[in-house]
Amino acid sequence: MNILVLNCGSSSLKYQLINMDNESVLAIGICERIGIEGSQIKHEVEGKEKVVLKAEMRNHEAAVKYLVEALVDKNHGCIQSMDEISAVGHRVVHGGEFFSDSVIIDERVMDVIEECVELAPLHNPANLTGIRACQRIMPTIPMIAVFDTAFHQTMPEKAYLYAIPYEYYEKYKIRRYGFHGTSHKYVANRAAELLGRPIEELKIIVCHLGNGASVCAVDNGKSIDTSMGLTPLEGLVMGTRSGDIDPAIVDYIAQKENVSVHKVIEILNKKSGVLGLSGISSDFRDIRAAANKGNQHAIRTMEVFEYRVAKYIGSYAATLNGLDALVFTAGLGENNISVRANICKQLGYLGIEVDHELNNCTAIERDFSKESATCHSMVIPTNEELMIARETLKLV
Repeated sequence: MNILVLNCGSSSLKYQLINMDNESVLAIGICERIGIEGSQIKHEVEGKEKVVLKAEMRNHEAAVKYLVEALVDKNHGCIQSMDEISAVGHRVVHGGEFFSDSVIIDERVMDVIEECVELAPLHNPANLTGIRACQRIMPTIPMIAVFDTAFHQTMPEKAYLYAIPYEYYEKYKIRRYGFHGTSHKYVANRAAELLGRPIEELKIIVCHLGNGASVCAVDNGKSIDTSMGLTPLEGLVMGTRSGDIDPAIVDYIAQKENVSVHKVIEILNKKSGVLGLSGISSDFRDIRAAANKGNQHAIRTMEVFEYRVAKYIGSYAATLNGLDALVFTAGLGENNISVRANICKQLGYLGIEVDHELNNCTAIERDFSKESATCHSMVIPTNEELMIARETLKLV
């Protein structure tokens, strides 16, 4: 069975075609600059050279049409016809409190995704656009929605409620939702497989560290707390997001700079984080390179980031009442050796001891703990697309 996995952005569409008989990736690609001049598809099939196809994609429906044509093309395709696609799995960012698992998409599901637009105004509209485009191009193929927020719906009230008037939760559903759920779920389950133990017996903390970053406490296979909140702005210091701050700062900056609260929130989302703190870049690779050259702004920025991650890990270890495994994933977590080492250096009280030779690796699965460690330190590349495909397969 072949499953097409789609992740739609406002002007892009990432895709993978996965053969679920052996979970091999048949094709991978991205449609870029949808609705913008110069749109193109970067397309790669297993065993063939990567190609860049120029195509005028005025909207997502055109992008879906072109990617299907690429999949069945005689020269750079991998299937004979669209009939070889058994189902489509769609990444959807926000499902609110409505969905605690993946679902087959029908009109009711579409209505709920629409209702959640105000909670994810940058993502849910693009997700909806991609779904509707597929429904028009492939009307007989089952569509599945896999929600970033679903994995965190197992959080207890004490973890997801904010200490604001309860009526705001009742009226507006203001609460912690969390994100990166598909990644956290995949990595936690993969950690259990590598450790050779049932996930129901494990206490795991997953650190999804990239330009967007979050930490998740997983107890017995369920998310019990996570660092992102109502929106992805809460939690860790990120590429351009501030993470946790004193809420009074918003009004203070608004008054001092004579700007609106909306403008301050935009600054906290797009001009803060390591970009704002360093004044160099939102890319952690640039910050690390500058730090290695002795740039004090960059050094300070990395110290703040690593400190915040270690602090969250400590609080979640307390929440879990113990820790069996600490797992790093996503771009920074998988590839930055020094970030992993510096974070772990602050966590010796949890039984974490790093074998620095084993930690000298990137983008591979590895337990880099010393033999004497009582808590496993691991790096596991995330695979959200495969998780979406598995969820889709489960439903169809």
